[in-house]
Amino acid sequence: MKSAEIREAFLSFFEEKGHTRVASSSLIPANDPTLLFTNAGMNQFKDCFLGHEKRAYTRAASSQKCVRAGGKHNDLENVGYTARHHTFFEMLGNFSFGDYFKRDAISYAWEFLTSEKWLGLPKDKLWVTVYASDDEAYDLWTKEIGIPAERMVRIGDNKGAPYASDNFWTMGDTGPCGPCTEIFYDHGADIWGGPPGSPEEDGDRYIEIWNNVFMQFNRTADGVLHPLPAPSVDTGMGLERISAVLQHVHSNYEIDLFQKLLKASADAIGCANDENPSLKVVADHIRSCSFLIADGVLPSNEGRGYVLRRIVRRACRHGNKLGAQGAFFYRIVAALAAEMGEAFPELKQQQAQIERVLKTEEEQFAKTLDQGLKILEQDLADLSGTVIPGGVVFKLYDTFGFPVDLTNDIARERGLTLDEEGFEREMDAQRERARSASAFGMDYNAVVQVEGETRFLGYDATSGSGRIIALFKQGVSVEALQEGEEGVVVLDQTPFYAESGGQVGDWGFLEAPGVRFDVRDTTKVRGAFLHHGVVDKGGLSVGSDVRAEVDNSVRQNTALNHSATHLLHAALRQVLGDHVQQKGSLVDSQRLRFDFSHFEAIKAEQLKTIEDIVNTEVRKNTPVEIEETDIETAKQKGAMALFGEKYGERVRVLTMGAGFSVELCGGTHVSRTGDIGLFKIISESGTASGIRRVEAITGAAALAYLNGAEEQLKEVASLVKGSRENVLDKVGSLVERNRLLEKEMQQLKAKAASSAGDDLAGSAVDVGGVKVLAQRLDGLDGDALLALVDQLKNKLGSAVILLGGAIDGKVTLIAGVTQDLTATLKAGDLMKQAAAAVGGKGGGRPDMARGGGSDVGSLDAALALAVPFVQGSK
Repeated sequence: MKSAEIREAFLSFFEEKGHTRVASSSLIPANDPTLLFTNAGMNQFKDCFLGHEKRAYTRAASSQKCVRAGGKHNDLENVGYTARHHTFFEMLGNFSFGDYFKRDAISYAWEFLTSEKWLGLPKDKLWVTVYASDDEAYDLWTKEIGIPAERMVRIGDNKGAPYASDNFWTMGDTGPCGPCTEIFYDHGADIWGGPPGSPEEDGDRYIEIWNNVFMQFNRTADGVLHPLPAPSVDTGMGLERISAVLQHVHSNYEIDLFQKLLKASADAIGCANDENPSLKVVADHIRSCSFLIADGVLPSNEGRGYVLRRIVRRACRHGNKLGAQGAFFYRIVAALAAEMGEAFPELKQQQAQIERVLKTEEEQFAKTLDQGLKILEQDLADLSGTVIPGGVVFKLYDTFGFPVDLTNDIARERGLTLDEEGFEREMDAQRERARSASAFGMDYNAVVQVEGETRFLGYDATSGSGRIIALFKQGVSVEALQEGEEGVVVLDQTPFYAESGGQVGDWGFLEAPGVRFDVRDTTKVRGAFLHHGVVDKGGLSVGSDVRAEVDNSVRQNTALNHSATHLLHAALRQVLGDHVQQKGSLVDSQRLRFDFSHFEAIKAEQLKTIEDIVNTEVRKNTPVEIEETDIETAKQKGAMALFGEKYGERVRVLTMGAGFSVELCGGTHVSRTGDIGLFKIISESGTASGIRRVEAITGAAALAYLNGAEEQLKEVASLVKGSRENVLDKVGSLVERNRLLEKEMQQLKAKAASSAGDDLAGSAVDVGGVKVLAQRLDGLDGDALLALVDQLKNKLGSAVILLGGAIDGKVTLIAGVTQDLTATLKAGDLMKQAAAAVGGKGGGRPDMARGGGSDVGSLDAALALAVPFVQGSK
């Protein structure tokens, strides 16, 4: 069976068993700070297992795209050198949320694997493991399924701690967990390796193909296992592994999917399609890189973007080892889209964007390599001994992305070695810093835990009543909050919008007779709305009723900016192209900020066009239509989903400008586009590689901005004694006059310096037959000093000259050596010493060098170095 056929068979089997087929979630975990990337099929169902989320189904099946290349789950360094490690893989999974449990889960797995209707694996080739104390699972396998005892293995806590076992599954240090049972396939005695639990279990004979996790507990940070509301099932089967079994090969890289990617990789590189590990690295990495980019990740120097950059550069390095010339990696995307695009349409939809990102990153890495080579050459020039220090190797690797093996190759050519121990110490220190600073190690349970949900009234009103269902003080549940205390109030219903989708939370107050609570922010934890603030008067208690009042002016101004954001998004795509995707936003009552994918600064004329398009839609004053529907219907309508948002089965579709903009959005908006009034872009900038940011204002704020610009224009006109109509001509004349004056001043300085040259020549001293001149000339810039050094060299004949001056609090230095002396006296060497003395840097050719610094007080001491410099060469 082909990989695509296996994927479809799995999903069809579980549909027949009453499971709902659920699409793969994004590789960016939605609203989950505990994960760097989606690394298991159950990630998108975590809240279902915890009982925090209810869905329309209790049984699900999916083929989930996963990445393990950073954080706790990191297989990166093994990829390409083992048979089954990947940065990207597909996890086939079936799930039960309080529906069936161990008996059905085991029965389903066995039927799918062994039934002739489905995979038809020989039963005598399958081994099974269970958690040591899970007698129920053991009995189900041996008494009901009929697995003989000799092919059953009990595995206890074999990893050095309670519940730390190959057969006790945890997604992280905290969160859902439970015992599991795994199914292994025996490849036969001709392959080395022992059964699970044996000393030879790491061999390739017995391969795990299925894992049934019996989700029974939620582990908190103190290590305590708390029973889940309803025992559930999370199972997984790696598509690549089962494909290898069914296609009778021992390595995942031999399956149909990888064979096509290996051929495409070899063609792009221009090398042989053989068993070279570097070719496997490239074929693996094109999958993780392409899927990450399709899900909104772009190369950067931090977080997820940094991991993506590492993977891209690792692929490029291995391609270079195989002889690749120029950018090659992006050329493999087409083959990947052809192979996996049916199952994952985002690959085809974003193929051009993925290729563009990878090509840009490859070209940037090529420049980085060139820069790293120059830095390495400088370090080698200053090297004493034959060992390159570990700190130098690490600097090249960490700062410039310079591969260690390339540094080693260069060192070998020159008879040098690397301080590998020193490099590893630096790497260990970096790993520790990364662990300490990681934002992806949060305790999943270390958030306010609220029973119940809040009904949102704010789409139709900015005031209403509600009953307090929970109170929190410093994150701890309390029964009351007293006057002056800060805390969180949870209501059964509220008009306050909770921060999400880039829109900030509402402000306002809650009140009752003799009571007032000032709401300073509103957030959301699952279905509960949290009103953050302080008790201004009286006291609050659980169960009491309050009137909730949103600050209407803040809400309205926020709505103007949020609606304008949707129009801006559509206009950007219209002007710049469909590759534009939202990468984040912030909408409040003051302004809007919109981040999006684009690889160059937006030209002024493009910004003007974008602004005009938005204002045209505003002036059309069309109704803003909002429809609630299911997610699939919304997608069929062409609705765009916002980056990083998690959507339920029912979604709000926002349509503006008679179809001009159609997006999924749960925020608050205007009734008609004309309510926005006026839209004005105030800035455009870059925030990261391939990410641009536009900031804009609307309504009264935009009008005030334009009025302010008008006042400034009037003031400028007054200063140049002009009018609004001729101010540009007046300013242009002033700029031209200033340019001519500066040119004249430079000419006067050069003339003065030339005159001074005659006087300075007489100040030179003789040092062993070499004329040495060191002189301080404040007020002259570098060009004037340079011209003077050239003149003095002609006048003095055989000489070493060092001139310096202070201007605007900075030191400028120029060194010159006549050609007859450059074999033994080099201007660049003199400049390094002099510039260092004034707290700066410098360098240049043997006959001429420039430098400078910021320590004006040390200038005289720096100039005094000229004579000892010449004496030292004698």
